[in-house]
Amino acid sequence: MKREQLPIPVTLPNVKAHAKRRARLAKSLGEGLMLLPTSPERTRNADSHYDYRWDSYFYYLTGFREPEAVVAITLGKKPRHILFCRDKDMEREIWDGFRFGPAAAKEIFLFDEAYAITELESLIPSLMANCKVLHTPIGADAAWDQSIARWINSIRAKARTGVTAPVELRDVRHTVNAMRLIKDDVEIDIMAKAGKISSDAHVRAMKIAKPGMFEYQVEAEILHEFITKGARQAAYGSIVAAGGNACVLHYRENSAPLKKGDLMLIDAGCELESYAADITRTFPIASKFSGPQRDVYELVLESQLACIKVLKPGVPFHKYHEVAVQVLAQGLIDLKLCKGSLDKVIATESYRQFYMHRAGHWLGLDVHDAGDYMQQGKSVKLEAGMVLTVEPGLYIRPADNVPKHFWDIGIRIEDDVLITKSGNAVLTASCPKSVNDIEALTAG
Repeated sequence: MKREQLPIPVTLPNVKAHAKRRARLAKSLGEGLMLLPTSPERTRNADSHYDYRWDSYFYYLTGFREPEAVVAITLGKKPRHILFCRDKDMEREIWDGFRFGPAAAKEIFLFDEAYAITELESLIPSLMANCKVLHTPIGADAAWDQSIARWINSIRAKARTGVTAPVELRDVRHTVNAMRLIKDDVEIDIMAKAGKISSDAHVRAMKIAKPGMFEYQVEAEILHEFITKGARQAAYGSIVAAGGNACVLHYRENSAPLKKGDLMLIDAGCELESYAADITRTFPIASKFSGPQRDVYELVLESQLACIKVLKPGVPFHKYHEVAVQVLAQGLIDLKLCKGSLDKVIATESYRQFYMHRAGHWLGLDVHDAGDYMQQGKSVKLEAGMVLTVEPGLYIRPADNVPKHFWDIGIRIEDDVLITKSGNAVLTASCPKSVNDIEALTAG
């Protein structure tokens, strides 16, 4: 069954890109057998399930979004790419929707072989037999670990027949992590689109947020923008925090009323074709920044722009966090929120009363995406194709050592940045962040 012969409309990914990734992985692993399951369905309560979200590693290699699926690759000179998935079942399709089934999945998703998931128990031991190395996720899911142990033990039980079981287990995620760090053109295009949709959602929020509304009503407007533009899910639980709630880093209640003149911090991004966007903007509710709010905002913006400026190939990942600390610490001294020299404030970490997190993280299929930050005790160096967030902030809670006019000011500014061959590109640049542009939207 070819794409154009699908009986109902089904959105398909770029399956050739996924097949190329499998081929790269097979070449990198070299020998043995690779096994990787997708995520199981999860019960929300009683007999209701959470909306299904496939495993990111599995999707990266297959593009296949149905539950109850496993990908296997027999490694060596002529790798065989095998998919196990749910059988075609017309009755279940009446209740749950379209299923590809092994025959269609094999052709459409470019596998060498495909079998019903019910054949997994009988076929995996034969694929595993006489393989010295087994590449699979280890410790990710207890049920999967038990299955691996069961299959290995079933082979060991046949040792007298001359069959051998794997003697070495390697976590395949380590190798895939390195692959996922460098985005290909297909991924970059999707992430740029996700960034634009998410930017539009933040602009919508800035325009619509008014005194008397509640945080959840603004959240609804953000989700409306996501969904109407094709992003059916948020990439993570949206943070929509007004007033002092903005000083809670992972605020999720989203139920407080909005007050004129308070700041609103929104950390929200859509998931588009399984890829995450991640944007934070802070703005005054239906007004302009007050003097103290503007001072703190411009300091955070200065630090963010300084961070972005240093991002290019060859720079250690942690360099831009160091830049954020230097700019913010000096600004806190200038605002008389920290005392002492810049070196002293950084050495004693007194700035951490107001800035207590890193300047960013990897971004991709997961909002905190796969990939090492340190290798052999050294910061990973940036390469073209990496995507990361840049998100310094300041969170000023009421305290005896803080002037009252700074109380409850929480500000974070976050963008998604692609490392290019010559420097970087901000994928979320369409989202306003200058004081003038924000005030034009909020006070209009």
